[in-house]
Amino acid sequence: MPARVHAILVVRPEGRTPAALHLKRTLAALDAQVRPVDALTIVLCGADAALTELAAASGAEGVITAPVGTPFARATALATPRLTGDAVWLLAQDTAPEPDALQRLAGALELSPSLAISAPKIVKWDDHGEIVSLGISVTRYGRTVELAAGELDQGQHDGDADVLGADVRGLLVRRETWRALGGLDPALGGADEGLDLCIRARLAADRVSLVPAARIAVAGDGVAAMAKGRRRARRRAFAQRQAELHRRLTYAPAPAVLFHWLSFLPLALWRSVLHLITKAPHRVMPEWGATLLVMLRPAAVARARRRIRTTRGVGWSRIAPLRITRGEMRLRLDGDGDTTAPVRSELRFFTGGGAWVVLGALAVSAALFSRLLAWPVLGGGGLLPLRATVSQLWEDAGWGLRPLGLDAIGPADPFASLVALLGSLSPGDPSRAFVVLWVLALPLAVLGGWFAATRVTESALLRIVVAIAWALAPTFLAALVEGRPAAVLLHLLLPWLFFSASVAHRSWAPAGAASILLVAVLACAPSLAPATVVLWSAGLIVVALVAGRGTARVIWLLIPSAVVFAPLVWTQLRAGNPWGLLADPGLPYAGDEVGADPLGRALLAAGFPTADPGGWSLFTDGGPVWWVGLLAAPLAVLAVLSVLTPRWITASALIVVAATGIATAFAAVGVAVSFDHAEPVALWPGSGLSLAWLAVVCAAAVALDAGVVGRAHALRPIGALVVLLALTVSAVPALTAQTDLAADQARSRLTNGPTSTLPAFVAAEGRGSTAIGTIVLDPRADGLRVDVVWGGSATLGGQSTVLATRTEATPGDRELADIAADLVTLSSDDAVSRLAARGIGFVLLETAPDGQDEIARGNRLSAGTALDQRDRLDAVGATARGDLWRVTGEVQPRAAIGGDDEVIARVIALSALAVLVIALLLAVPTAASRRVARRTPRVVGPTPGAHR
Repeated sequence: MPARVHAILVVRPEGRTPAALHLKRTLAALDAQVRPVDALTIVLCGADAALTELAAASGAEGVITAPVGTPFARATALATPRLTGDAVWLLAQDTAPEPDALQRLAGALELSPSLAISAPKIVKWDDHGEIVSLGISVTRYGRTVELAAGELDQGQHDGDADVLGADVRGLLVRRETWRALGGLDPALGGADEGLDLCIRARLAADRVSLVPAARIAVAGDGVAAMAKGRRRARRRAFAQRQAELHRRLTYAPAPAVLFHWLSFLPLALWRSVLHLITKAPHRVMPEWGATLLVMLRPAAVARARRRIRTTRGVGWSRIAPLRITRGEMRLRLDGDGDTTAPVRSELRFFTGGGAWVVLGALAVSAALFSRLLAWPVLGGGGLLPLRATVSQLWEDAGWGLRPLGLDAIGPADPFASLVALLGSLSPGDPSRAFVVLWVLALPLAVLGGWFAATRVTESALLRIVVAIAWALAPTFLAALVEGRPAAVLLHLLLPWLFFSASVAHRSWAPAGAASILLVAVLACAPSLAPATVVLWSAGLIVVALVAGRGTARVIWLLIPSAVVFAPLVWTQLRAGNPWGLLADPGLPYAGDEVGADPLGRALLAAGFPTADPGGWSLFTDGGPVWWVGLLAAPLAVLAVLSVLTPRWITASALIVVAATGIATAFAAVGVAVSFDHAEPVALWPGSGLSLAWLAVVCAAAVALDAGVVGRAHALRPIGALVVLLALTVSAVPALTAQTDLAADQARSRLTNGPTSTLPAFVAAEGRGSTAIGTIVLDPRADGLRVDVVWGGSATLGGQSTVLATRTEATPGDRELADIAADLVTLSSDDAVSRLAARGIGFVLLETAPDGQDEIARGNRLSAGTALDQRDRLDAVGATARGDLWRVTGEVQPRAAIGGDDEVIARVIALSALAVLVIALLLAVPTAASRRVARRTPRVVGPTPGAHR
């Protein structure tokens, strides 16, 4: 047995638990050793009074004071000059050895002269039956692998001895080996210090052995990387990656060092992607920090390589048999599954009738909307054709020259990206995508409603009820009949947002999916932004106070939306028009919205966003419709009664969401922030109603599921049947509007086309390019309306809320007004040349609308006369869109963006793309995320007494 053992006890008070409590136990354990230490040196990192008092009373031969935060390796180096024994024992304030630990460790050194390091079994501080560490190895690429961490100690590893390395805590090292190897490497940053020391000892032809009978309890606050909490987890990840990269450069052959160094940045990028996929975003910043730190410390690498070179006695072939092979690593990963019984029930989409109700909705939709399939382009209401090519679609979705206006430059609405995405699904004919969307809208709504229902009930019947009730929502059917693409998309997206956001605090996968869906929802309905912030804040508070974890995931929900909408927010704030941020995207369209009077608000409270509730007034040729609002009463009553059930917590949350949605609709009705030329266009209140309807339907399902109708299960189908019958009756006019050939123009705004809002001649010229401009003139009694359309048509994706909500004329507006006035005035001579200089090649005098008065007809006639007399204008002729003239001679191409605008466009595109890619990577499910999902119930919230 070694004659003398000198213990180095490093006290680093960085844990949440006061270090003095652990130090007392560690000092008591040292005093209780069967084979006592011969000398004790304490390195006290910090000037804590309690720790200083304990160290002074410990009987240590010396107490060294070091600055707070001194790494473990540097602290042991401070004590190395004082070593007097034959072996050094490395301890921290939280390493409490059992009474025979030193005796067994020192005995192993005595029995084997070739043994340089003996390592104990590290067990949990308050549970000695759980192994914290018992041997460490590495993969071929240097990844650290704990051989027995987290296992219950049943003696299964007590026969293991020959390992590559071990945890630094509790190592007993021969003094000559310690001095020859230069102690611990401080460049490792607090991780893998014991592993690195053992590897260097083996390269020096020494042996390393486990002594499982020697047990030491650890709490986890004595080494920098051994702590709990999210912040501590990031520090641990940083230390581990720093140590791994440092070891890679230290152990690599000299010719390969430079290649390893050059690979670090690409590797950091690749690993960042993997961290996002594996739902560990907290490792991304430590990854880059550790990479840059190691790359900028060539001197530390050189010192570490020099230590190995001066002590090396054998080759790396001695290390190879002790590394973890790929097959062994695969077995470890495969064996890391969840052995507990899953909490989550089966989805039962097919066996529970979900697939059948979706197929039924598809059959109904095919019967009701089959006429639409013969239409190449869906028009009417707020619908417009799309660009002819996919590249043009995405060009309209970015920052740059807007497709409307003389020289407008700025951000596109995020809704334009949704339009481009849908159009890209039909690359040969993008406009066809919205025809298909209208036909598939009902089954898609049923599908989304069914999955949303899985968060509130396990009942197959009630899931079907929720799915049908969501598809029969009055606001959804009104959007279909009136031709509101943004409102239709919003209704299809909301249930999926609810499905993912309701469990976003549990895992990064649903949080990532919810953050993307929230971007799409706000793109369709910016007026929901205030409600979103309110509900997000409430959710964040609940998660922080109740769940205690998951706040980072909830916070992430808004980050992609903030990045995507930032250019639009900045542009509107600079223009002094913050209210314009609430404008509905797409073509400004008033439709048949309810008024802000008491009757209108009553209709909103009943779920109807239009003045004709459900279309019943036209359906009955002006008959009484007061009773239609009562059809939503069964659903509303069930929703209110849901708070009286045992699941009142979930029901109350849904009622809050419903109240927020109704308040949004009430605030939006009658408020106009956008304009169709000089006509104000009110916000669509149906966006708030869709949010409220989702919450009310789910609350009603909770009421039926928890037994508010009665404890007898037989009453549940009766309540569901009453709700569905009432909603079906309210939906009859809207569902049949497109099948009534005689009255479809009165009851439905949908039309066959147009394929272009400009004459066919212009559409053909501008099909492949957006650089061809057309000035559109529309003389009215109150003045001359003028606009410029670039390309072959005004398009849905080309609309801009920045232009539609401006309250003051821009310099471009003034210039366009001057040009238009000069065109229709015979006294002006240079108007056509100004058009050509601006890249405008066509002039369109729109067809007079029906019912135009004498003044408007006179203005139109004089405008046409003036245009006919222009020298550089050739009359193309009368078209279905109006009278068309073409500019002769050379027309300058529209100036492309450049300089600062081009830089801004690229920065915006890259920023939005980066944050959406991050969200998408987080949303990708993995085996680990599926294991987490199986451990949690599918239904959200407590479910006492729930019936299945």
